[in-house]
Order: sequence, then structure tokens, then C-alpha cells
Amino acid sequence: MERVIGLGGPFIKANDPKAMVAWYEKHLGISFNGTVYTSWEFANEDGSKRTGSNVLSFFKQDSDYFAPSEKKVMLNFIVKDLFALLEVLKSEGVQLVGDPMDEEYGKFGWILDPEGNKIELWEPPQ
Repeated sequence: MERVIGLGGPFIKANDPKAMVAWYEKHLGISFNGTVYTSWEFANEDGSKRTGSNVLSFFKQDSDYFAPSEKKVMLNFIVKDLFALLEVLKSEGVQLVGDPMDEEYGKFGWILDPEGNKIELWEPPQ
């Protein structure tokens, strides 16, 4: 069974997410289009698009989205079969966090690594 097949992107807690966006736009040329997140669509070598994207997103310091982790960064990994993978991880003793979600932009599940870092697992929509 394939597990992680790519990096979805980093999610970063910031004291002032909008100021962070302004800095990244000014100094790195990354466009956030008035939001606190951005993404890069996947493309094949010939330039044709394929399903999925990499995301960079900023969250307020008091966001509970990273809970129960106290860390400032959460990684998002791309997976192929989220629900099957969560069952395997559970059987291996990995701590699952919350209930998986099936949204229009994909399926999501969360786990904790041995040091308490929350990891988001994302299966992009087909």
C-alpha cells in the first residue's frame, strides 16, 4: 500500500498572518490574492495540469486547528487512499486525531508523530 505520495505543504502559526503574507509577497514574490494561503497547481512535465497542489498557509497563533499539538508548524502530506491508510496507521499504534473529513477539496485525516507534531493527511479529489 502506498502511504505518503507527496508534500501538500506547510501550515505556519504567526503572530500576524497578514503581515507574514505581505512579507512573503514583497520579498519572495508569492501571491496570496488577499488571503492567508496560496497554492501551486500540480503540472506534468509537458505543462498539462494534474489533480492536486502544494499549499502554503498562515494561521493565527491562537488557532486551534493544530490542536492538540502545541507546535507552530503542521505539515500536510498527500496520500492516495486516506481511509485505508488511517486504518493501517491505527493498527500500528499511531495516534489519530479527530474524525476524518470528506470535503469538496479532498479527504482529510490527522495524526500525531512521536513528538506531538500534528500531521494532516490529504487525499485530493479525483
